[in-house]
Amino acid sequence: MFSAFKAQTSVSEDLIIGKKITLDSKILNEKRTLNIYLPQTYDKTKSYPVIYILDGSMNEDFLHLVGLHQFFNLQFKMPDFIIVGIANVDRKRDFTFHTDLEDLQKDYPTTGHSDKFIEFVEKELQPLINQNYKIEKTKYLIGQSLGGLLATEILLKKPELFTHYFIISPSLWWDDESLLNMAKSLLSSQKDEEKFVYVSVGKNEHKTMVKDADSLFQILKNSEKKKLKLEYNLMQDDNHATILHKSVYEGFLKLYPSSD
Repeated sequence: MFSAFKAQTSVSEDLIIGKKITLDSKILNEKRTLNIYLPQTYDKTKSYPVIYILDGSMNEDFLHLVGLHQFFNLQFKMPDFIIVGIANVDRKRDFTFHTDLEDLQKDYPTTGHSDKFIEFVEKELQPLINQNYKIEKTKYLIGQSLGGLLATEILLKKPELFTHYFIISPSLWWDDESLLNMAKSLLSSQKDEEKFVYVSVGKNEHKTMVKDADSLFQILKNSEKKKLKLEYNLMQDDNHATILHKSVYEGFLKLYPSSD
């Protein structure tokens, strides 16, 4: 005779990796969602560096870049970071500056408000993070494509907002490469302060993307900023769709190489 079968009991709990904050932005005149990753050993009495991710929605780049950090934290002695994913509302509006080109105005009808978004980052986003968490001076910004365009604009116009810039496949073709054409002049007026700038592009991307990324690197390299640390990565097997995850991995590896 078989004994009576008893179903195993189980307990279900939420798996929590951080917090979701809704910020009512007066500058942007809308509510913005922030996805916040906290280290597993998070201690509110300790100070942490911060990674800010453009395109930081849950269905965009937040989770897989958090995973990269966790991997480097485990295997490569990358320190604990707080990670802030800035969820998108309208990236074509937020990540581009004004253009008078009619074809771009037609294709991007909401375009041209990166100045407001940068003001939001400076005057609302970063102060909010600083008020809620103990923060070190180290602040990363990761942006790809139009996000790379915005990261470049911040680097050239508001460099003090971040210490580390990951500029991946930047859309510097925007507005007939006007930002790239202004880069040398903008850099010449900057203080020589410690910065790390990592520029990458896929060899299989549009030839203009490759040319512009290389041009940006060369302008930075020739800027005579002695405290500016630079890395350029022409990724041989990647295109615009495949580059981001692998590129951030390679960028982290430059900063936190294997000890083996």
